[in-house]
Amino acid sequence: MRKYLIAGLLVWMPLGITFLVVRAIVGFLDRTLLLLPEVYRPDNLLGFHIPGIGVVLSVILVLATGMIVANLLGRRIVAAWESLLARIPVVRNLYAGIKQILEAVLATNGKSFRKVLLIEYPRKGVWSFALKTSDDLGEVQAKTGAQVISVFIPTTPNPTSGFVLLVPEEEVIELDMSVEEGLKMIISMGVVVPDWKKELLLTAEIDDKKNS
Repeated sequence: MRKYLIAGLLVWMPLGITFLVVRAIVGFLDRTLLLLPEVYRPDNLLGFHIPGIGVVLSVILVLATGMIVANLLGRRIVAAWESLLARIPVVRNLYAGIKQILEAVLATNGKSFRKVLLIEYPRKGVWSFALKTSDDLGEVQAKTGAQVISVFIPTTPNPTSGFVLLVPEEEVIELDMSVEEGLKMIISMGVVVPDWKKELLLTAEIDDKKNS
């Protein structure tokens, strides 16, 4: 019975949690309908509520905003808006910090959060997962006299919190697993281990022997 109970839980629990998360996201995005005048809201026009319309509206709103700010006039509007925010003491620091973080993370050519690393932390002989965030540290590299990189060590099971460490590049080990696979392993507390593509290692060893 224990085996059957676990097998049943493995079917229903992921479905249930996924359903709750999706429902919460859809419910949150449906609140964007409040931006519309009451007479133009779909619930009043159709006479009944359709879940998910807020998601469509949110996507359209984000796409329209992106199309507007991508041209010269849009950039001028954004520059004027940011100039106004820069005059507000607390808001300017918060807005600028959030924007810099998002630009670094979402940039298509960026290197932040693209590689999973292993570092010896919190002591020698003990290894921790880390995500590479930056390798251009300016003053830090100049004053340490070493090629250091910035890494983020996420906590488990909540990977949104963690520690930022500056580590010499030669002391880190780059892993083959993707960031998604690394986060799955962190969130599951090491239970979900991604398949290691040994053929990649063998191919690399063969290439090294040929080059040598």
